[in-house]
Amino acid sequence: MWSNFWDIIWLFFWSFAFIAYLFALFAIIGDLFRDHKLNGWWKAVWILFLIFVPFLTALVYLIARGPGMAERSQKEAKQVQQATDSYIRTVAAASPADEIAKAKALLDAGTITQEEFEHLKAHALAHNPSA
Repeated sequence: MWSNFWDIIWLFFWSFAFIAYLFALFAIIGDLFRDHKLNGWWKAVWILFLIFVPFLTALVYLIARGPGMAERSQKEAKQVQQATDSYIRTVAAASPADEIAKAKALLDAGTITQEEFEHLKAHALAHNPSA
């Protein structure tokens, strides 16, 4: 009975260790290709060493290039955040005048009635904090 219990514990331990190693490996490979200062040949050398001497190479890479890895990761996160903020600003930046103009175009096209236009106009003006 106890033998099975410890076998299960060891299975969980080695599974965790393997998954943690895979995360580190993918982080290293992602960092290699994110680094634009590193020559392509050096990237190929790192990849070859990761294939043939994986644990030692991963350890050496994390020690030797860890600080740069963190900086590149932070830089990419900032770029993604700025792109997301920019996209949100462009999508959400419709002014009440823009909304009223769109509603007027719908009214002129006959898509909505005068009552619907007045409702949309009131809604646009009601949601304007500067009005």
